[in-house]
Amino acid sequence: MSQNAVHSDGPAATTSPPVRATHEWLVAIDLDGTTIDATGQASLAVRAQLHRVEQAGHHLLVATGRSAATTLSVLDHIGVWPEYVVCSNGGMVLTRDPRTESGYRPLRTVSFGVSPVLELLRSELPSARFAVEDEHGAYLYSHPFPPETTQPAAAQTVVPFVELAAGRAIRVVAIAPDCDILNFRAIAKHLELPGASFSLGWTSWLDIAAEGVTKASAVEEIRARLGFDRDRVMAVGDGYNDIELIRWAADRGRGVAMGGAPESLLSVASEITGSLEEDGLARALARL
Repeated sequence: MSQNAVHSDGPAATTSPPVRATHEWLVAIDLDGTTIDATGQASLAVRAQLHRVEQAGHHLLVATGRSAATTLSVLDHIGVWPEYVVCSNGGMVLTRDPRTESGYRPLRTVSFGVSPVLELLRSELPSARFAVEDEHGAYLYSHPFPPETTQPAAAQTVVPFVELAAGRAIRVVAIAPDCDILNFRAIAKHLELPGASFSLGWTSWLDIAAEGVTKASAVEEIRARLGFDRDRVMAVGDGYNDIELIRWAADRGRGVAMGGAPESLLSVASEITGSLEEDGLARALARL
């Protein structure tokens, strides 16, 4: 079984967490399908509520399946720059750092050996295409990917499978555009990936991270670092990769599922809000 490797670029929290004001909440939000639409746009109502939440003294946190590179451009659009950003479904945590060109630096990454995972996926899903995100957020591909999913086509580096499977990664993506989605999900749900865990996408898409690494595990680390009680956490999401996060938040705090989310997410939420088109995130934040 692959051994997970944790790399931290920041000091461990050796001092006591800050004492939080009684009105403060830690608010973790997903991006795609929750905050922004397919064109990367957030509504005026959502942007207004995000700014209001921060001005009211709450602690905003982004938790997304996107890579670091494709996340930061979204932050520029919505006009909020949280202290911490969870990328790659928990595989990478960024912290704000004005000394860097992007304004952020990696705080923690968790990687795993990809060879056994890719070999198994290729045998079970022979038509699949793969992308591997390394510990620095750079990608290698087995075939070209849709440019809106990872990075522009011109920037994609396609390599032989043997090279793709040679190293470690914080994230592996498998897509099978020609595979029936129901068949794809049936195969995926029965996979036992060595040293890794996975979440399904809305299409024939599989996101793989190190075993035990999810949005929830990363947000829990940040919660402890910031000193929030478990009953002062709120999370909002819409997809399969939000299930652990929403379940974690709903356990003692507020786990909010967007309207139109899959039943497996709705079933673990403590609240259901409107859809993206109905400004569901804005509605949920307005109740803080």
